[in-house]
Amino acid sequence: MGERRLSPIQTRTLQCYCEGHCPGNLQNGTCETRPGGSCFAAVEEVLDEETGLKVPEWSHGCMPPEQNGGLLQCKVGVQSPQIHGKSIVCCENEDFCNKDLLPEYVPKTTTPPPTVNVTEPSMHTLALMASVIVCSVAFVVVAIAIFVTYKKREKRKPQCLIDSVCNPNLSPLADLVEQSSGSGSGLPLLVQRTIAKQIQMVHQVGKGRYGEVWLAKWRDEKVAVKTFLTTEEASWFRETEIYQTVLMRHENILGFIAADIKGTGTWTQMLLITDYHELGSLYDYLQKRVLNPHMLKTLALSLSSGLAHLHTEIFGTPGKPAISHRDIKSKNILVKRNGQCAIADFGLAVKYSSESDEIQIAPNTRVGTRRYMAPEALNETLDTKIFEGFKQADMYSLGLVFWEMARRCISTIRGTKNTTCEDYALPYQDVVPSDPSFEDMYAVVCVKGVRPPIPQRWQDEEILVVLSKMMQECWHPNPAVRLTALRVKKTLVKLETDSSIKIV
Repeated sequence: MGERRLSPIQTRTLQCYCEGHCPGNLQNGTCETRPGGSCFAAVEEVLDEETGLKVPEWSHGCMPPEQNGGLLQCKVGVQSPQIHGKSIVCCENEDFCNKDLLPEYVPKTTTPPPTVNVTEPSMHTLALMASVIVCSVAFVVVAIAIFVTYKKREKRKPQCLIDSVCNPNLSPLADLVEQSSGSGSGLPLLVQRTIAKQIQMVHQVGKGRYGEVWLAKWRDEKVAVKTFLTTEEASWFRETEIYQTVLMRHENILGFIAADIKGTGTWTQMLLITDYHELGSLYDYLQKRVLNPHMLKTLALSLSSGLAHLHTEIFGTPGKPAISHRDIKSKNILVKRNGQCAIADFGLAVKYSSESDEIQIAPNTRVGTRRYMAPEALNETLDTKIFEGFKQADMYSLGLVFWEMARRCISTIRGTKNTTCEDYALPYQDVVPSDPSFEDMYAVVCVKGVRPPIPQRWQDEEILVVLSKMMQECWHPNPAVRLTALRVKKTLVKLETDSSIKIV
């Protein structure tokens, strides 16, 4: 299936003058409606706290389309402003059509029900009247209670184009994502675009072949912003599409927040906004720190859990396709504060649905990282028509990452109380150049059959014993005999309670 691009919204939106109902609680300015929305001008009776008198208060802003049938509707101002104490006039004929609108202020009134003179009423008539009055009073009391509750809730949150993003105290970014992604496919596009417009860049924290990574802030919350080079448009589209896959969210996959394209006709900037993890990538983390066995177990289990979630197809409505990452390496794995991993960078990922039996490969000129490429990718025997082959290639790369982790885990030197570990090293660092070519990797991995060395000291620590067995299974030259991500995850989960582990 061809690459699906994010198409622009075809329905017309309006620019409106806003005062009292502006996004970001601005004093006055401009807001933009959602498709189907309209501009409005309103006058409402409010209590002046200084004088104690009821006074009119005018406001202007954007009317969301879903409010056309709610309490705040355009018909109120035409039908019965004296009852509601509010008059609203809406327009949608042109941009800023509401700027000069001034609805008539009609003070709120309460008219008592008319007195009906009845001469010598019968008992049945009196009983009927009493019942009607009691029911009417009960109905009015309930209606007033509901209205007061609604108004109190409306006062607590500012009226703007997207209510849920106006007040960070009301809805922090994490809560916003959870509340708005009920389908599991991320925030609505309009919310994403609004967040992207409010991002403040702080400083650059990384740079790669695709572009740059920046620390940024959205309403005082730290986020990461990945900016793509114009030549990497395919990567941006693919990564955005993968992140917005239904049921994609998982604690061991980098949390996606928003994506947007900014710029003019001559200048374009593609943004990907995600959670920010201050510890950086696993590559940076392992160079600065040594691991104890518990830390190593946490990193390995969380990484295998994230990859197992990616590889697993979820059936149902909604369902999730199976996804292969195709570029697993320590630089594409982030370390969270709780010591767990979060898999990132999905610019090369492929999706597969067994229902359609179709593998969706992005038309991307990028290839994976040569150092981590599986033998079948290096010798070009990987069958791109069979999805299982992509998952098996991911497992080869996972084995190499496990090896990087294990080198930095301390173990006790036999016969002493001292501990030791190896210096950080990239896989095959001692046998290929710093930027190896396909030919370099092919000669080492396929022709010579070289794999990273397993130090003898790893036999003295349980987690290192288990990981060393698993990594050798993962980088086996025959893809069919490699462990699956789910098998690796289950083995590491079992390690928590059972010390006698068998790799099957």
